[in-house]
Amino acid sequence: MNARQAALIALDRCAKDGAWAGAVLDGVIKKEGMDRREASLATALALGVLQNRAYFDFLISRFCTTPPDKLERKVRDILRLGVCQLASLDRIPARAAVNETVALCAAAGVPRAASLVNAVLRRIAENIKDLPQVPGEGTAACLATRYSHPLWLAERFVAEKGYAFTEALFAADNAAAPLDIQINTLRIARKEYLRLLEDRAIPYELPPFPESCVSLPGGSVPELPGYGEGLFYVQDRAARTAVDIAGLASGMRLLDACASPGGKSFAAAIDMQGRGEILSCDIHEKKLASVSATAERLGLDLIKTARRDAREFDPACESAFDAVIADVPCSGLGVIRKKPEIRCKEPDKLGGLPAIQRDILNNLSRYVRPGGTLLYCTCTILREENEAVVEEFLSSHKGYSPCDFEIGGRRSENGCYTFWPHIDGTDGFFAAKMRRADS
Repeated sequence: MNARQAALIALDRCAKDGAWAGAVLDGVIKKEGMDRREASLATALALGVLQNRAYFDFLISRFCTTPPDKLERKVRDILRLGVCQLASLDRIPARAAVNETVALCAAAGVPRAASLVNAVLRRIAENIKDLPQVPGEGTAACLATRYSHPLWLAERFVAEKGYAFTEALFAADNAAAPLDIQINTLRIARKEYLRLLEDRAIPYELPPFPESCVSLPGGSVPELPGYGEGLFYVQDRAARTAVDIAGLASGMRLLDACASPGGKSFAAAIDMQGRGEILSCDIHEKKLASVSATAERLGLDLIKTARRDAREFDPACESAFDAVIADVPCSGLGVIRKKPEIRCKEPDKLGGLPAIQRDILNNLSRYVRPGGTLLYCTCTILREENEAVVEEFLSSHKGYSPCDFEIGGRRSENGCYTFWPHIDGTDGFFAAKMRRADS
């Protein structure tokens, strides 16, 4: 199986089963024993199509007599893969891109589509230096097509933040995300870990925050130096910085209420110098097993796991923790650059999330001891899941007050801060810090 076939399988599974492309690709790559070059191309193709689907359909519509939405789904995806090679992956010669994509038709069981795919891709290749421009410059519709974001999201952000802000945000969503690793400073100093990277000629960058972070251009995580020795773990720097915001100290007792995949628990354990107690909870046993395994690799034995629903009150936890982290279920619209499938979400399926988030926050607030800290987080950028939830909580919980903080020279507002991909260079992420009164 070659890269194009693997990418087509991933797209098919995403459409039919709602699967994550990355997970499908990992399975196909492992099953077929694909080499690193083919695996990398398969990933670039599948994610490239998911990331630019609306724009590729726009181009197809300009060179195909049949509208994209009238084409058989598999044929449409084959055309999208071809356009991706021509318009986005300039290292692939146009002739090879066209020929290999035409050959994909037979391999995918749609040989009858070969002539159409050939004709459309050849026309696009002939016009690659003068492709048609998306109409409506200055409108939300233009941005939605150019950057393949849902129209409702484009309209909303253009109205709330302006056209330039929205275009910068969407462009950042479509840019390649770095691989952020956080150094386990309980085992090695960051400057010492950098020497390990330099010894293997692995390029890296040091972002302005947090101090534990090293950003890499990508690569296989288990093959990085020190993986088996627990010298680092993977976590976006916005999420890592949120834990720093909490101001944790050695000897504290912490509840990470929605812990999976565990990054905040690991960060907290490091901030606590490996001393204290951390209870990491989730509703999925399988995910907790992964948290425990990584904690063991990192040597963080203060982390214990337990299956719990963050909405259900446990009397044994009342006023029992110095700090509680509530990284609640959300729409995930802040991590579009890493999970492009998320951009397909429709607003009518997101409307129930704020109620769940409020329930979790209200319940967990009872677990914080007097004088303790409550940290509310999401990986979304929608106000109704972020500031609105916090504002409603504070208005009904007079024993809590917001705590302001600073990120990269920028101040929070009423204890709230939104990380923006085009401003902070991170995932889209939200953090709010609140303190419970001493009595």
